[in-house]
Amino acid sequence: MGRRTGRRGERRGLAGRRAVVRITAVGALLCASAAALPAPDALAAPDVPAYAFSDDVRAVQAATGTTGAAALTPGATYRSSLALPSAAGNESESPDESRGQGQEQEQQGRAGGAVAKAYFRLELDDVANVYVGVTAVPRAGSELAAGDGISVSVQDADSTPCSRDSAVVGASRSPQPITAWGARELQPGRGACQKAGTYYVIVERTRTRAVASGGTGADAGPSGGPGAGDGAGVCAAQEPWELEIAPVSEPALARTAATNVPRAWDSATPTPPTGAPVTVRGGAGFARAVAVEQGVWRDEIVPGQTLFYKVPVDWGRQVSASVDLGSADRNSGYVVDALDMTLYNPVRAEVKDVDFGYGGRQKSAALAPVPPVRYVNRYASASATKALRFAGSYYLVVHLAAQVGGRFGAGPYGLTLRVRVDGSAQAAPGYAGRSAPRGFFDVGARDPELPAASGVTRAGASEDDGAPKGDPAMKAVAVGGIGAGSVLLAVLGVWTLTARRRAAAQMRVNAQNPTA
Repeated sequence: MGRRTGRRGERRGLAGRRAVVRITAVGALLCASAAALPAPDALAAPDVPAYAFSDDVRAVQAATGTTGAAALTPGATYRSSLALPSAAGNESESPDESRGQGQEQEQQGRAGGAVAKAYFRLELDDVANVYVGVTAVPRAGSELAAGDGISVSVQDADSTPCSRDSAVVGASRSPQPITAWGARELQPGRGACQKAGTYYVIVERTRTRAVASGGTGADAGPSGGPGAGDGAGVCAAQEPWELEIAPVSEPALARTAATNVPRAWDSATPTPPTGAPVTVRGGAGFARAVAVEQGVWRDEIVPGQTLFYKVPVDWGRQVSASVDLGSADRNSGYVVDALDMTLYNPVRAEVKDVDFGYGGRQKSAALAPVPPVRYVNRYASASATKALRFAGSYYLVVHLAAQVGGRFGAGPYGLTLRVRVDGSAQAAPGYAGRSAPRGFFDVGARDPELPAASGVTRAGASEDDGAPKGDPAMKAVAVGGIGAGSVLLAVLGVWTLTARRRAAAQMRVNAQNPTA
């Protein structure tokens, strides 16, 4: 979840950075006393399930620098942690401003007894693309600022950047899983990060804030509540955030493919499915995401909770979704950025998100239309299109802000997902090898435990969704099945008739030759 962060607002003057350092230092001294005070009701730790890590997750220790960085193997899932050091000197430096200061920050991290930047190692060949999704999990009940988040970057052994992505909590300031990703991609004509060798995944806590006089900033609370300028969130920032790290490898193509991205695609807003909703229970993490397909799905959510769903999207198909939040029992104010729904691709890169405020009445919102899934999308300029580069499980992640509970009650609140998958499935691009995990970019068979949604005739397709009808292979199977059944019935009929005739003949013989 969380919000993307851009280049705007990352650079600040030296005076602003010093002001943040002073504010943070004062806030750090107050952490011990503040811990004994009750948190505001709107941010109280909700009684919600904790983030669910993968069942086969491996524990890995985060290093404070490249030396000693633990190796990550594509196909495995790892669990680690990340926190800001207690020393204030590392406060909110932008990635560009901190370039060349890695040794100083490493020393601060060791001095503070925590990790400001977490370093992990990848040993890569020059054949496969590698993607690393990182999900940070703030503690429930933490007081966060809108700019609190993480950045994920991949660099080679010579500090050449391969990729960088970041995400923040956003205006709700509600504790929730925050996901960003990194990549080492092999692309024609690109000189950097194309060789085999050692690469590093760097995960950093970010606290991007605008500092102004009077303690008000860009992410100050909506009603004079905790914000950037008053040092709020400092104690929470020093609490470790758990990390789930999921590296994935994508094999090269067997033969060279085109790099031209089609400009024409159906960008009309799709009509959401209607009908009686089917009840599901969303998962508590990416690894526990509950499978849904085209149709209407009903769930419940409580303030502070994040629910995960996965939708199989094949090559050439186009996914869309909308979310409805039911009305509350009472109407007492308004919560900005109350509910957020984000669409992630199989490697956990954000595709699109939508959010809305909530005043106690039912609300609905839909994701903006996105192109069909195509291999060549990776060469597009728009980030949303680039993310739609492979088939597999796409994730819908829904978060209800903890502040909703303070305004409208503990819930649960009714949640309705309307999922649509249009277009005709196409052949895979023709990989030369296997992904790690194996079959990662395949849609696979339909989940047998998934209930059928209204109007769905097969996995992920409705009668009018444009999917190919009358597949010759399926027709052959059907005809073969019918033919085989007819032959079997004929054989059974002949056998039954013969048995009856033999029985009748035996009865006549017995009648003509009675025994004593």
